[in-house]
Amino acid sequence: MIIPIPDHAMTLARRLLLSLVSVSLAGALAACSRSDPASGDGGDTSTGALELRVLSNRADLISSGDALLEVKLPADADASKLKVTVAGADASSAFSRREDGRVIGLVSGMAIGLNTVSANLPGVGSASVTLTNHPHGGPVFAGPQLQPWTCTNAGAVDAQCNQPPEYVWVYKSSNPLLPGLQSYDPENPPSDVATTTTDQGVTVPFIVRVETGYQDRDQYKIAALYQPNQPWTAAAPQPQFNHKLVINHGFSCGVDYQTGNAPSVIPSSGTDIPVIGGELLPIGLPLEVLKDATEHALSKGFAVMSTALNHAGHNCNVAVQAESLVMAKERVIEQYGELRYTIGQGCSGGSLTQQQVANAYPGIYQGILPTCSFPDAWSTATQFLDYHLTLDYFLDPSQWAPGVLWLPTQMANVQDHLTIVNSQVSDSAQFHVAVPTSACAGISDAQRYHPDTNPGGTRCTVQDAAINLLGPRPPERWSVYEQQINRGFAGFPLDNVGVQYGLKALQQGLILPAQFVDLNVKIGGADQDTNVTEERMVAVQPALANAYRTGMINQANNMDQVAIIDCRGPDPGLFHDAYRAYAMRARLERAHGHHDNQLIWEGPIPMLADNFCAKNSFIAMDRWLGEVEKDASATPLAQKLVTRKPADLKDACFDGVGQKLLDQACGPLIVGIYGTPRTGAGDAITTDTNKCQLKPMDRNDNYGIFGFSDEQWAQLQAVFPDGVCDFSKPGVSQQPTIPWQQYGTAEAAVYGGKPMPAVPANSGLGWASPAFQVFAR
Repeated sequence: MIIPIPDHAMTLARRLLLSLVSVSLAGALAACSRSDPASGDGGDTSTGALELRVLSNRADLISSGDALLEVKLPADADASKLKVTVAGADASSAFSRREDGRVIGLVSGMAIGLNTVSANLPGVGSASVTLTNHPHGGPVFAGPQLQPWTCTNAGAVDAQCNQPPEYVWVYKSSNPLLPGLQSYDPENPPSDVATTTTDQGVTVPFIVRVETGYQDRDQYKIAALYQPNQPWTAAAPQPQFNHKLVINHGFSCGVDYQTGNAPSVIPSSGTDIPVIGGELLPIGLPLEVLKDATEHALSKGFAVMSTALNHAGHNCNVAVQAESLVMAKERVIEQYGELRYTIGQGCSGGSLTQQQVANAYPGIYQGILPTCSFPDAWSTATQFLDYHLTLDYFLDPSQWAPGVLWLPTQMANVQDHLTIVNSQVSDSAQFHVAVPTSACAGISDAQRYHPDTNPGGTRCTVQDAAINLLGPRPPERWSVYEQQINRGFAGFPLDNVGVQYGLKALQQGLILPAQFVDLNVKIGGADQDTNVTEERMVAVQPALANAYRTGMINQANNMDQVAIIDCRGPDPGLFHDAYRAYAMRARLERAHGHHDNQLIWEGPIPMLADNFCAKNSFIAMDRWLGEVEKDASATPLAQKLVTRKPADLKDACFDGVGQKLLDQACGPLIVGIYGTPRTGAGDAITTDTNKCQLKPMDRNDNYGIFGFSDEQWAQLQAVFPDGVCDFSKPGVSQQPTIPWQQYGTAEAAVYGGKPMPAVPANSGLGWASPAFQVFAR
């Protein structure tokens, strides 16, 4: 059955993905001048029994001029005599001893670059730490920012879109006919405010404050249970805050050149679904029942955060996504308090953001909840390229050789899918994000690239937006248009050289040799502007190698540092293929020998598995991380995530309305697992071989029961002069993702990135409880 897709949903679909980049949290930045985002080692220099600790971030990644610090003193020391200076200026008044005995304070007013913070207590000792402060508008480690950039926020005070944060209040009504959260006026409070009891046993009115501000040139939002007219500081939060954080994500994969809206951090009428970005899905379901865990999380005392730059449809660059999250987490810690752990949630582009960031910058999340998931943006790109090329051939019978005919079922066989609808929806929804002449927000028609009239214009593509990571095409690969402007466009990290399209279908006798030969002769490739060409597409170096090392192609080698529950429903033709949850699993097994930190929960609801999967998986993840948090031993985190996982948490099959049926996957009758044109050509389910190694053609290989005529074999030899794909070997340039890379300064890019320096001692200690070993405690 083909599910009808309404026009408004296709608007969403057309924004939905080519899947891009990634970068992870556990390494360090670069070198040594005040303009370098990684300058300064941040090391704490102490004498005596006094120690300075940086809570809100790594000491070398501080932004916005402030930082939350702890001065560790003996319990009997007189903290009132403590003197703290920042770059020589007295900041002592910011510090006081709390009820629990800790001395914590927020220092502010730091200059851009290196700042020395010193603490001294007579008779006890002294300490100093060097903080590297970056601009509120960024960048911190993602390198030169997109230009041109338009600030659409009316309150912007400068070209970096900075403006003071704004606050609004909402509340949960005791009236069951008013779902979601309603507007709240602290000066004229309503009489129907419900109460809630947090997971710490604190009962308060269900009132939420939403903070909206701008960092890194774009919007962020933070929501938390908040009692009006009561003080709240990071050193003394209101008691309902449980010190846990949820990050909401958007959808799609694309690029804008202007400020956007951060994904919702509050539920509204029940049809606003932050897990999907508040947009309607292209399926006919009662959306009021498809809600994520945001309201539940708020009710239990979690803070909820989002940033526009982690909405992948607005920005699909993994380094910028991570940078935005790092800056926003710092804001949460400095204004609301230290964190115990962080959980991400999101569907589609929200899932790819979680998974590629978790691998490239491990430690930003302690748990992730990817729904209708993609492992990343750029391993999926081979599927989208193949869809585009096979559709170009299949839907134009004039290209077929005389006597060659294709049935719709045979086209689907080549694509290793149920029907070609999946490829058609995919091609319509997302191929345009790699087409440089496509429109994008913030770029006028006059500014946009055109190969003939404006070759130096802005290319509205996800690859060009990530040029810091991929690197430019080398001069020997330049097109005539690049030669005209004397610079290279971003390189494509994929190709189809050696790919034998339809090989599995031929082996199974589903297509004939003549069809196989004609398809592979005619399939062609794409050029730097994604125009279809007669020649196969050849991956650009160093872009291919960089895509792996930056995490744009997620190798899962750092994903043993995060707990994963993937909600996965059937997807017969909506291009959110169910196999991708298992592709992620296969990559985990390849990298670590097991997938014990990943659960897959299936069910019959298309893409989402179960109406209550988002909420139930969130509750389970909270339990899981709570158990890990109890283990403060030196046992590696990867091992804790497995051994401390509650015994009842397993793969599961649900009935669609929240009831678990089995402690295992539902099976293909409920959630069908289909492939891609690459798996149909022999690729493994990992599907991250963006360029295959080649082997000589051998007529004795398995080419089905019919065999080839001499003429057909000669045609194939002409198509594959250097050989065909050997998918038993790793892909060309395939390598592990390097965690925590940086990509230069605002002025100069480090293409492909370089690892940050070692994490400064005693920094980032407020990011999560000690059990999670963030920043190598």
